[in-house]
Amino acid sequence: MEFREYWNIAIKRGWIILLVAVVAAVAAFGVSKIMAEVYRASIQLSVNPARADWGLSQATKDLLRNYVLNITSHTMTQKAIDRAQLDMSTYDFLANLDVSSDSSNMSIAIQAESRDPEEARQMAQTLADVFVEERRQWNSEQDKSDRIDVSKVDDIRDVPLASPKVKFNVLAGAVFGAIIGGIIVFFLEWLQSDILRTAGDVERAVGISVLGTVPTIGKARGGGRRFLPAWVNSGLLLIFLIGMVIGAGLGALIVGLL
Repeated sequence: MEFREYWNIAIKRGWIILLVAVVAAVAAFGVSKIMAEVYRASIQLSVNPARADWGLSQATKDLLRNYVLNITSHTMTQKAIDRAQLDMSTYDFLANLDVSSDSSNMSIAIQAESRDPEEARQMAQTLADVFVEERRQWNSEQDKSDRIDVSKVDDIRDVPLASPKVKFNVLAGAVFGAIIGGIIVFFLEWLQSDILRTAGDVERAVGISVLGTVPTIGKARGGGRRFLPAWVNSGLLLIFLIGMVIGAGLGALIVGLL
């Protein structure tokens, strides 16, 4: 196909792509607005060996995974729950907790999520405090040259909104809706690919020049249907409606996944 043909298709059916994209974006916006807000509190722990020794530094890096294991244990989280007087079980706590280590800078990141920003802050802050105190107690029983210090980089100051991300969801819904709209347009063109609409189509199909055409002398009669697009008469309205439903469902699905 020539570029002009693609341009004609875009002019003729481009509104389908735009409409499905808008429907998907609106669906994503609507679902984002009815979703419960979730806040995320983050705190970092710095792990430092007592001396600049390669062997002790390597041992410290190896211990990071063990520290993560201890932090995410039911025993440790229960201590945090009791201290902060949180109304939850350790299973609920762990389900909304994410702990990771970074050996490149010897740090541990603790993230807690909750619908209540203050509860999220207490979860992450208290758990960090409990673990730091436990490490200090362990260090008090070790030789000073063998100690591995664990301290908080900073206390938690801000608890930002983690989800839903309305702007991102709307943009993602619009993009994927446009993709679905493009697929619908492609399918509609494929169904009508054997229809000769212009003199150029006839010339390409039969391989000879068109000397003349029969002009249209009137509009087809059909009552109220004469104002509808031609593709409605070919039974393609159902395809378009299905595409609209898919676009709306896709927008809602994107919000759920993101």
